[in-house]
Amino acid sequence: MIYVVAAAAIGLWVWLLRVLRKAGLKFWRYLLGSCGIFLILLILVRPWLVLPLARLIAAIAGIFGKVTGFYQAYYRYGVIFIESLNGAITVNIDLECSGFIEISAFISLLAFYGIYNVPERIYIGVVGTLYTMLTNALRIAVICTMIHFLGTDYYYVAHTIVGRIVFYVLQVMLYFFIFTKPHVLKMKTGDFGYNKKEEITSKSGGDAK
Repeated sequence: MIYVVAAAAIGLWVWLLRVLRKAGLKFWRYLLGSCGIFLILLILVRPWLVLPLARLIAAIAGIFGKVTGFYQAYYRYGVIFIESLNGAITVNIDLECSGFIEISAFISLLAFYGIYNVPERIYIGVVGTLYTMLTNALRIAVICTMIHFLGTDYYYVAHTIVGRIVFYVLQVMLYFFIFTKPHVLKMKTGDFGYNKKEEITSKSGGDAK
């Protein structure tokens, strides 16, 4: 039953996108398209990809732990075991830590971004997804390293504050280079300056003569 409802909702979504395209309402088409892609990924794709993605993030973050000996990653279960001065703790890579929401948001915003053509969106989507996965693994490594040296009492600070700051600063850099900078560079601007004004004045004077 849920797949029938989902198919009907997707059909309505596609129809509305076509209507907005014919009407030339680019902003509303971009807004509707991005929200639709995000909901499709979150509702239909999430159950299939969260666990494999969590395992992959645990495996990538576990490379640093294996080299340094600060923690151990059991990527088959999506968990990381950390030993510290005042005990040990097991960190589970769940939906939030997997980075699936951030990856879905990035893909959703990129899918209808008119600055790029379709091949460029595919390429940038792949690169941006890999970048988000690596930055998320770095965040996990920072959290585990802090807990290893400072103790389990610092789990909240490491996870909620420091880890998120590291991750979102790197994500802001991604969004700047993918969305903000290209948009500014491709904006159409007119000429403005005193030299241009003087040139127009001189031409007008010459025609008058």
